[in-house]
Amino acid sequence: MVSIMGPDEEELIQQAQQGDAAAMALLFKQHYSFLYKYLLKVTMDPMVAEDTAQDTIVRCMENMNRYNGTSSFSSWMITIATRLFIDSARRKKREKKWLEQEAVQSARRMRWQMERRGEDWTDMLDGLSRVSEDHRIAILLKHYYGYSYDEIGTMLGIPEGTVKSRTAYGIKQLRKEMGEHGQKA
Repeated sequence: MVSIMGPDEEELIQQAQQGDAAAMALLFKQHYSFLYKYLLKVTMDPMVAEDTAQDTIVRCMENMNRYNGTSSFSSWMITIATRLFIDSARRKKREKKWLEQEAVQSARRMRWQMERRGEDWTDMLDGLSRVSEDHRIAILLKHYYGYSYDEIGTMLGIPEGTVKSRTAYGIKQLRKEMGEHGQKA
């Protein structure tokens, strides 16, 4: 636990709790670096750390009157930041699961529509529907449309090596998907 609370900080906290915007701004300015560095270590992502730090400050401002001094101000901020990050991670996990389910439903709808129009839905299309978008795009551009790795890299704004990697990994995943699909049938 880091405690930097001195007489000046106690006074700033009291002023901030009484609605002094300048005191509140100074208080958060003093703690921002500590908060951000903590979140950087927690998230391992500068953008997420920055967003979470900003959300934490807003939450602290909204709940300034709830700070009761039983812990250091920095500990109070860290507690709020940690809870915000955990909640966000849970939400993202739920969203990811929902998006994966939506992708499966979308592939089913597409298959139904193609079959209804008398078009073939091949095992290859079924397998491609279960490969990530980045890998699916690389595979399609290289092996279906015949572009070179260099051309694909230019189209996608990524290095040629990344295209090669995505294509190779995508084919590996596609083979795995098609192998699992073949065993289920």
